[in-house]
Amino acid sequence: MDKQMEFVLRTIEERDVRFVRLWFTDVLGFLKSVAIAPAELEGAFNEGIGFDGSAIEGFARIQEADMVAHPDPSTFQLLPWRDQVQGTARMFCDIRLPDGSPSYADPRFVLKRALDKAADQGFTFYTHPEVEFFLLENDIVPGQPPTPVDSSGYFDHTPHGTSSDFRRRAITMLEQMGISVEFSHHEHAPGQQEIDLRYADALTMADNIMTFRVVIKEVAMAEGMRASFMPKPFTEHAGSGMHTHVSLFEGDSNAFYDASDEYHLSTTARQFIAGVLHHGAEISAVTNQWVNSYKRLAGGGEAPTHISWGRNNRSALVRVPMYKPSKSSSARVEIRSIDSAANPYLAYAVVLSAGLAGIQQQMELPEETAEDVWSMTERERRALGIGSLPRNLDEAVRIMEGSELVAETLGEHVFDYFLRNKRNEFESYRSQVTPWELNSLLPVL
Repeated sequence: MDKQMEFVLRTIEERDVRFVRLWFTDVLGFLKSVAIAPAELEGAFNEGIGFDGSAIEGFARIQEADMVAHPDPSTFQLLPWRDQVQGTARMFCDIRLPDGSPSYADPRFVLKRALDKAADQGFTFYTHPEVEFFLLENDIVPGQPPTPVDSSGYFDHTPHGTSSDFRRRAITMLEQMGISVEFSHHEHAPGQQEIDLRYADALTMADNIMTFRVVIKEVAMAEGMRASFMPKPFTEHAGSGMHTHVSLFEGDSNAFYDASDEYHLSTTARQFIAGVLHHGAEISAVTNQWVNSYKRLAGGGEAPTHISWGRNNRSALVRVPMYKPSKSSSARVEIRSIDSAANPYLAYAVVLSAGLAGIQQQMELPEETAEDVWSMTERERRALGIGSLPRNLDEAVRIMEGSELVAETLGEHVFDYFLRNKRNEFESYRSQVTPWELNSLLPVL
């Protein structure tokens, strides 16, 4: 037993923890949890906890049902929204097969595999997400438009306002769980919030995002509200993205920084961006995995619709943010397509793989797009070689089907299950008669 396991067992005893929740995600990114008694934890460290994988979305077929959850002691945290006396703790798990080999269906393993590939090339992958979400009145009725908790706008500050009080409580709880927050503010749409998490390695950050979603929903529920990470719940307002700043480090050195370059972008950074642009359409079904995701990408609202890059260009798929010249460690690029409802393990895995492919193949970075891509005509975009992101989930899935990069990154099992699930989602969606059709067509046809 290593020191981290000993620390966990000692803390549980000293803090009188009565329940330990073991967390993991299914292929679609939904959090799963099983609670065990502290007396069972040492056995769980040594042998894991068995469960029926066929009951979890995308994990296994009936004849391959047995799975084992192995808690990762480095992710141990007390849950601050539970009683602090006789409290509850949680750990994320790695899912394995009974023979001890990693489960081909575990999204956490998919990301670990991509990070190992980066490590083989000497890179560590860091991410820094800006997570947007909506606070809604609690009386949500399926099929009816939700009601935001406020009518505020971008950066609005209202003394003793509902949103600012909520963000203060949520951030306090996040920091109690070891998740550092960099910024928070009200976003453009009524009820829309943004909380930016301080950068961390991609695996830690994916775990943090899953925890973030739980914390946000727990605090909202305690305050009599509902938090939603749905990409676009309102037709008339911008959707919720998860713009993610990414960088590669070689040891303590930022591999994206080059002091001699005009934009301070290294060759590695340029090739990484080129790879993301080249594979941007292929990875879209993963970074924007829901039917509703493409309502957010329908134009405007600072969500990209086309494949381009630029400095400080918020209409681009990849943006190169400004940073202080004295802080070379902060050189980074921002991926603007990812939405807040994506499975972070899979999304970060495909973004990293696309960037690494650009480096391995020494892809040339196309010319920067300085103009507003949204305001261009289609002819102007074609003349500049600017391609389009998929317009809906069906198109995204069809493009992903032919992607060797996504298939290799996700692995055969996750790749096949994801495609089947998303095809079914779109077929179900396209068979529905929408309010728009009833409002626009019924009166005239």
